[in-house]
This record gives sequence, C-alpha cells and structure tokens, in this order.
Amino acid sequence: MEHNRVKVKIYGQEYVIAGEMSREDIIKVAAYVDNKMMEITDAAKAAGAVPSNIAVLSAVNITSEHFKMLEEMEDLKRMNFQLEKDAQHYVQLWDESKKNYMDYKEETQAIVLQKDELMNQLRARDMEIQQLKAVAEAAKTQAANSMEEVVKEIEDKCRELENSFFDLQMENLQLKRELEKYKNNG
Repeated sequence: MEHNRVKVKIYGQEYVIAGEMSREDIIKVAAYVDNKMMEITDAAKAAGAVPSNIAVLSAVNITSEHFKMLEEMEDLKRMNFQLEKDAQHYVQLWDESKKNYMDYKEETQAIVLQKDELMNQLRARDMEIQQLKAVAEAAKTQAANSMEEVVKEIEDKCRELENSFFDLQMENLQLKRELEKYKNNG
C-alpha cells in the first residue's frame, strides 16, 4: 500500500505526517487535532492551566471521545445484531403469514368449488323435485278422473240394480196379486 506524506500545521507548528490514509483524510485528522488543541487552550486559560499541558489534555480529550465512540459503536453493533435478529423474526413471520394466506386461499378455492358443486346438485335435485311434483300432479289428476269414472260406473250400476230391484218388486207384487186372485177363485 502507498504511503502518503502530508505537511500539516497543528497548534502553530508544522509537521510531516506519513500514512496509508488518503491525503484528504490526513489533512482532516490534523485539522481536528488542531481544533481540539485550540478548544483546550481556550478552556485551559480560563481554568488557569499551563500551556505545556495542552497536548496531553487534547490527547486525553480526543481519547475520551474515541472511547465514547467505541462504546457507541459497540451499542450500535448490539442494536444492529438485535435488529437483524428482529428482521429475521419478522421475515419468518411474513413467510408464515404468506404460507397461511396461500393455504387459506387454496382452502377457500376448494370450498368455493365444493359450494358450486353442491349448488349444481341442489339445482338438479330441485329440477327432479319439480318433475316429480309434475308427475304427482298428473297422477293425482288422472286418479281423480279415474275415480270419477269409477264412481260414475258404480252409480250407474247402483241405478241399474235399483231399477232391477224395483222391477223385481213390481213383478213380485204382480205375482202376489195373481196368486191372491187364484186363491180367491179357486
């Protein structure tokens, strides 16, 4: 890897910094250290600190920030791990929901097909019932007509029998009269 050498100014002094970072990154780091030292100088003057301690105080301050960032990074890693775990859980729930939906959809389609088949059977049964009703009505009408004919025939035979009975009675009366007449004449 290529080493970059960059001349920078920190806290009023020039330094040559060499490293694997890009020139822009080296300049950015140097500017950060310079700003920190200026901040510490302002705070140190107000607190009565010695200017020779500025570099150590700046290093402590930057190191403190570094450790805070490391902690934040660990927290972010833990959060990221938890989020990945949660995401996997939600993906699993989504997959299960999708599967349940597909199962429900298939069951619903099967029920709809079964309902359609049952409706077709019901219509066929209704048609059979209507046909049977029509046949029953025709049979009822035919039976009523046949019954009327039978009743009429029976009534006619009854009239014939009544007439025959009447004729027999008349003949019987006539025979009785004749028999009386013979008895009286005789």
